[in-house]
Amino acid sequence: MVRLCLVVRHSASYKYISGPDHSQHFISFYSKNSIAVYKNGFPMEYRSWFYCIEGCGETYPLNEIIYRCRACGGLLDVAHDMDSLRVRGAAGWMRLFDERYRRTEYPYGSSVWGKKEWVCPAVDDQHVVSIYEGGSNLFWAERLGEELGLGDLWVKQCGNNHTGSFKDLGMTVLVSMVNQMIEEGQDIRGIACASTGDTSASLAAYCASAGIPAIVFLPRDKVSVTQLIQPISHGALTLSLDTDFDGCMEIVQQVAESEGIYLANSMNSLRLEGQKTIGIEICQQFDWEVPDLIIIPGGNLGNVSALGKGFLMMEELGLIDKRPRIVCAQAARANPLYQSYLKGFDEYEPIHAESTVASAIQIGNPVSYKRAVRVLKAFDGKVEQATEDEIANASARGDLTGLYNCPHTGVALAALFKMVEQGEIRSTDRVIIISTANGLKFTDFKVGYHEDRLDGVNVRHGQSPLELPARYDDVVRAIDRVLS
Repeated sequence: MVRLCLVVRHSASYKYISGPDHSQHFISFYSKNSIAVYKNGFPMEYRSWFYCIEGCGETYPLNEIIYRCRACGGLLDVAHDMDSLRVRGAAGWMRLFDERYRRTEYPYGSSVWGKKEWVCPAVDDQHVVSIYEGGSNLFWAERLGEELGLGDLWVKQCGNNHTGSFKDLGMTVLVSMVNQMIEEGQDIRGIACASTGDTSASLAAYCASAGIPAIVFLPRDKVSVTQLIQPISHGALTLSLDTDFDGCMEIVQQVAESEGIYLANSMNSLRLEGQKTIGIEICQQFDWEVPDLIIIPGGNLGNVSALGKGFLMMEELGLIDKRPRIVCAQAARANPLYQSYLKGFDEYEPIHAESTVASAIQIGNPVSYKRAVRVLKAFDGKVEQATEDEIANASARGDLTGLYNCPHTGVALAALFKMVEQGEIRSTDRVIIISTANGLKFTDFKVGYHEDRLDGVNVRHGQSPLELPARYDDVVRAIDRVLS
């Protein structure tokens, strides 16, 4: 028997509230009458909306073209009707997510849209633009762990997503929302982003899939050839500007203000809703157990914020009862968060990011700084930095144990090595490294390392092919020499 009932209640608008332990509690209620419809005990509709993270009380619908609070200029985040989500219960959500995981029913086989009620319930299924994102391998780094004295070391291979980076997890949500807005009649001519490479590749692919024009702003000569050719191949209007990422970001925001162009950078929190599923998926892959430590590379810092949000949402809904420690790792040449961390986050100054092999996080004025600080305070957080030498050698050391790391994963590995040396990690800790992109996108970096052509890098794990005559005796002697 199907039972329907109507419940009149007060809906919620959300803001951050700092507790005495600096934890961030998501919700504070402002009354708005709404009607909840339940079917067989579960809500038939889940609600979400934008709210200002500065706590001024402003809220906006998700299908409104807005990126900052009109009242105070603060960044916006996405809030969910937690009362409706609680109805199913923790066990019910875990069961539902497991039943959908990597299955064939569209769009729920995607590990992002398999958690649709927690991500973006406002998008109708027929408007979802999905390329089967998420569900990436959680690699047991057994050999590397043995070298470090860690028996429970894992690398979350987000680079195994469709366009080769974790950006797909958020881009599917943003492009799906825009796809629905266009269907609703909104005048959106295209979607634009500033990028250090991976965001543009992801936006271009999802827009191509949906048939929506994409415009990408790239800093000239500061992205890899592989990253550059991806948006070009997908037909995106690719603008190579004589500036850095921060300069591209400034211009794309100006364009999005007046030209009917929708902004796709992570200041738009729709993307963070998809990216928060990384933490949820990690717990799911461990049968809903929480790791002890997660190390994630940070540039514009949206990924750090999203990672924490996923864990806080699981905690709020009873799926987990503890939090991991979160460590953000930055390149020493682009380290504004690290500099602020050294001052207890009491001061923050944007910097001019210098050229680094970790080009995707070469950002001196991260948009999500405030969001990231809130998460780090709530998760006993730490910020570490890595020099060019440490990044390149950490990446190469990992490669020798079966990984194939992008330089940004090298930043996180370098932070791991430092923390092990300093005794900050117990041998029994379950440690997760977030690998943000596929090493295949950074061939120039790999070749430059093994040919000893990287500035500021003392190569310690270099490899090179052995050139020999095509004679059996010479080949056997070479093999014996190496294997002995």
